[in-house]
Amino acid sequence: MQTREIGHVSKVVIVGAGRVGSTTAYTLMTNGTAGEVVLIDVDHERAVGEAMDIAHGVPFGGHVKIEAGDYPDCAGADVVIISAGVAQRPGETRLDLVRNNVEVLKQIIPQITRYNQECVLLMVTNPVDILTYAMWKISGFPYQRVIGSGTSLDTARFRYNLGRYFEVSSRSIHAYIIGEHGDTEVPVWSLANIAGMRLADYCAVSGLCHDERELQTIFERVRDAAYHIIERKGATHYAIGAAVDSIVRMILLDEHAVVTLSSLMNGEHGVSDICLSLPTVIGRSGVVRVLELSLDAKELSGFRKSAESLKQVAQTLGL
Repeated sequence: MQTREIGHVSKVVIVGAGRVGSTTAYTLMTNGTAGEVVLIDVDHERAVGEAMDIAHGVPFGGHVKIEAGDYPDCAGADVVIISAGVAQRPGETRLDLVRNNVEVLKQIIPQITRYNQECVLLMVTNPVDILTYAMWKISGFPYQRVIGSGTSLDTARFRYNLGRYFEVSSRSIHAYIIGEHGDTEVPVWSLANIAGMRLADYCAVSGLCHDERELQTIFERVRDAAYHIIERKGATHYAIGAAVDSIVRMILLDEHAVVTLSSLMNGEHGVSDICLSLPTVIGRSGVVRVLELSLDAKELSGFRKSAESLKQVAQTLGL
């Protein structure tokens, strides 16, 4: 466990001041998560404007210094968040999008590591698992300090929807989405519980119906949530901002909390050399421990298929 000198002011740098990056900065401010937040963007004036707007809310939130900057400001940062990337253009495939964003990373990451070799790198840009893997390759950092937001938001959506269905607080739901943050993600139904009670048992004592079809619908709603939101408003940024704020807090406070985030697999459930999500203990140095769950056969198969689909993309990109 690392320690910090007395008087150390926690510092977070966000590369990419678009909707996700600026919303994350705003959430860090309102919660007082970090002492200093720096926004970096290829459009510097955009970063300046976002920083000014957020900073004017400081009297109503946490005591945080917020400003726009450039890569030299990565020096001394505890966490550097990457939310920069190019949007998918008409006629482009998903593979084209990944390839273009890997090229962006090849420009960004060396500029970060030039000024900071000790921070935790946190990828938020999608497709987050492949880009987390690319970031690890490009940075040369120990894998423990290279993470992605992964299925942290999917898990939150899962718990939220289960909480609504079972009429209990989502904070009392213990359930995980693992694997890829995307179409091949896997719900871990076999371990889902409310206060230690399996869902079927809770249904029996509560009188609520346990309908397998309805539970499948809940998962599909979780898996496809981003598509439905983007259809209506063009982007998702509030909930992911909250998720990233939570991850940053766990790191800065060395909480050793468990969250489903994307990191390099080293044999977990028979998977290696690719980044995807499992429940993970995180602290000031990033990944403390990746937890192998007691998955049933269907869940284990789904997790491995998720890993294989990501590996195929990585191989196609030459990563």
